[in-house]
Parts: sequence; structure tokens; C-alpha cells
Amino acid sequence: MSNSIIQLLTSDKFNGEGYSNWKSNINTILVVNDLRFVLAEECSPLPGSNTNPNVPKIYDRWVRANEKARAYILASTSNMFNKKHEVMPTAREIMASLQEMFGQPSSFVLHEAIKYVYNSCMRDGTNDREHVLDVMVHSNIAEAHGATIDETSQVSMILESLLKSFLTLQTNIVMNKIDYNLATLLIELQTYQPVMK
Repeated sequence: MSNSIIQLLTSDKFNGEGYSNWKSNINTILVVNDLRFVLAEECSPLPGSNTNPNVPKIYDRWVRANEKARAYILASTSNMFNKKHEVMPTAREIMASLQEMFGQPSSFVLHEAIKYVYNSCMRDGTNDREHVLDVMVHSNIAEAHGATIDETSQVSMILESLLKSFLTLQTNIVMNKIDYNLATLLIELQTYQPVMK
């Protein structure tokens, strides 16, 4: 766990107030660490001895990611919420429980966050990483208030919002049908930036 993640998790533990901000921070941490899929995907059944060789790898990846996601979520909550949720075996159950308790949708905040994501355009001089993280944060706010924006849609919206100087990258992704998630898109943009210069 990097120092910046530890600071973010422990600096302002969730105690029942500021649920939207807390959820946005957790979602960002999970996305950056490529763990967010455990909130959307069920764990596959325990593989048997005569299963496809890839099934145990998929199962093990999900189990490891779930444990990390649980640790991040529990580390970011106060002792009271930690004790209540530590018995829950999946990160998805913990987030669903907290959503049920504190996630009252706010139509205005939801509307503004979705409007920001759909209308977002990268400005000249803006760092590409900052731009992507900004769109991700607003997507997380929208989701915290009841919207459902899947990762594929988020990647598409971010690609559409980039400057014209990213046209070669955008064309390459579309023509070669490359399927990025948010974490790999961030990495790709960082490697593309020096090539542009």
C-alpha cells in the first residue's frame, strides 16, 4: 500500500458524515489499484479438479482483489463501522450495506455530476492524468448518488473528451478494438504523452 493511499484512508475516516466524498475516494482508490471489478462481479465458484486451467487463475485473482478492496474499505471507516462490517466476506456486501444506510440519492448533485462528465473537455495545458482523474471523480460522485456508469462507458467518455492531439491514440484504440479499463487507460496516456512531444 503506497503512502498516499495510507494517508487518504486514515486521514479522514468515514464516521457517518460525508458519505458521497468518502465513496468517491474509495472508488478512486479501487479503480487506480484495478480492484473495482469486485464490486460489480460475483466470485466464480471454487474451481474443481477437472475445470479449465484459466478458472483457478480467475478465481484466485478475484479472491485476492476482494481481500485488498475489503482492507481498503475497512481501513477508511471508523471503528464502529469497521466492527459492524468486518464479518461481511465481500467488499461488495460492505459497500451495499453502507449505501443502504447513507446513500440517499440527491437529484441535484447527480444531475450536476453527470452533466460534468458528459460535457467534460480537456483544456490545453491540462495534464492528461489530472483530466482523467477529474472525470473519474465526477463519475464516482454520480454513482454515489444513484447513477450507473460502467467502466467501458467511462473509458469511452474520457477518450472523447481528450484534445485533438490524442487523435492518433483514439484512432488506434478504435481501429484495433483495444479494450482498456480505467487503470490501463491512465498508463497508456502516460506512455503516449512523451511520444507526442
